[in-house]
Amino acid sequence: MSVLYNRINQKELKEKMLQSAEKRTTVSFYHYFPIAEPKQFRDELYKKLFTLKVFGRIYVAEEGINAQISVPDENFEAFKKHLYAIEPLNGIRLNVAVDDDGKSFWVLKIKVRNKIVADGIDDPTFSMERKGKYLKANEFNALSENEEAIIVDMRNHYEYEVGHFKNAIEVPSDTFKEQLPMAVDMLKDKKDAPIIMYCTGGIRCEKASAYMLHHGFKNVFHVEGGIIEYVNKAKQQGVENKFIGKNFVFDERLGERITEDIIATCHQCGKPADTHINCYNESCHLLFIQCDECAAKYNHCCSEECKNVFELPKDERKALRKGIKNDKMINHRSKNRLRPKLG
Repeated sequence: MSVLYNRINQKELKEKMLQSAEKRTTVSFYHYFPIAEPKQFRDELYKKLFTLKVFGRIYVAEEGINAQISVPDENFEAFKKHLYAIEPLNGIRLNVAVDDDGKSFWVLKIKVRNKIVADGIDDPTFSMERKGKYLKANEFNALSENEEAIIVDMRNHYEYEVGHFKNAIEVPSDTFKEQLPMAVDMLKDKKDAPIIMYCTGGIRCEKASAYMLHHGFKNVFHVEGGIIEYVNKAKQQGVENKFIGKNFVFDERLGERITEDIIATCHQCGKPADTHINCYNESCHLLFIQCDECAAKYNHCCSEECKNVFELPKDERKALRKGIKNDKMINHRSKNRLRPKLG
């Protein structure tokens, strides 16, 4: 019987990945297309990618596929050949990470979900068949100069905080499904204006563009391939890069440096900083921004209380964690949770 799930301790796999000299490339891709049997599709994909030593996180649903993975350089062409052999995915755009050391993932997880991106949409008349117009890097730059254009960031607050396009507005929320109706409401008086939507790799802003059109907006665009594709193409084509700061990513890196601008601040002392970290106290694990000085002061924890817990012997920490369930939003440093300062 073929292996369809990882059965090795993840801590061991992570250590093995960090110590490996194998060269890897981090890529992401998505595509909205109907999958009649998501479980079967998932199992067949897992068997092939497992043999190619692909790591990462992939979601499969009846509406399509969403993937963030790392591929050994020596297997990259074989990976592309297999992927492109799946007819709806033939020639699909692969977003190559901008700032990458190949240490983004250490295990392969492919999960069947109801949606490839949680959107909260329960309107049966909504369809992805009608969506906004793609904008390439140079097209985005040109349209963004239009005084009537509104640039909308369709990422979570903590992503926007460390980096975004110049003049982009934030839809201040921690979840995409909350943002969709919020964006409609925020822009309800701008239904004829050019609306430019963007996200990390394109999957959220593509659905958001369709949602806006569904709600009567007339002139909707979205950045092709999101921030990752935009930055790569701007660099290749020698056009101005209008993204400033860091691009938050949902893997071990937690961010890729786009420009040297630091536009966020440490959540503990308020100094300029844009390094996200999960609190080292396993009972907390809160995602927040911490500068080097506070990392040393609090031993990579979000507060003095968590620092005291983290510095206890391992057995005592384990006993304290027994029966404790982390808040479902523990990985989200929401706008409402930013103040008071953590320290």
